[in-house]
Amino acid sequence: MVAALELYLDTDATRRIRVLWDALEAEGVQSMRSLLEQRHRPHVSLAVAPRLDPHRVAEALAGMVVAAPLRLEFQHAGQFVGRVLWLGPAPTPELLAHHGAVHERLARAGIGLVEHYQPGRWVPHCTLSMRVPNALMAAAVRRCLEVLPLTATVVGAAVTDHARGIAHPLG
Repeated sequence: MVAALELYLDTDATRRIRVLWDALEAEGVQSMRSLLEQRHRPHVSLAVAPRLDPHRVAEALAGMVVAAPLRLEFQHAGQFVGRVLWLGPAPTPELLAHHGAVHERLARAGIGLVEHYQPGRWVPHCTLSMRVPNALMAAAVRRCLEVLPLTATVVGAAVTDHARGIAHPLG
């Protein structure tokens, strides 16, 4: 497992993504709903590492509004290698600047993060499924396109490491 700095979405967007998870499950695609005893929450991860100390992260980000009330416009569905299905928000200048500012502070604090979440490489996304069967991918993408566009506002943030039972809210 990995640890992440997650941005949480408003109630309506969260509900709509959970409904999409249910629709995917009904079609035989294991969604994020099935993980972590159904405690998984729709989010966009700003940073990921094998392990994160939530107190060091909070210290590095002190004085910064991590859960900035960013407006996210989910406009596309995508797939990463390994059959990962996701919804992607448009990479607005505000979102990219916020991501960059978070990474700058974490780097200054010596907190190492995985490469593909670094500024310039990061693809903002909300994961829907970690392993879509190849035979079901096209239908799953079509199902995702039915809910787009989806507008969301960031309403919270936390450092999480589900393998270690960590969910540390950040301001």
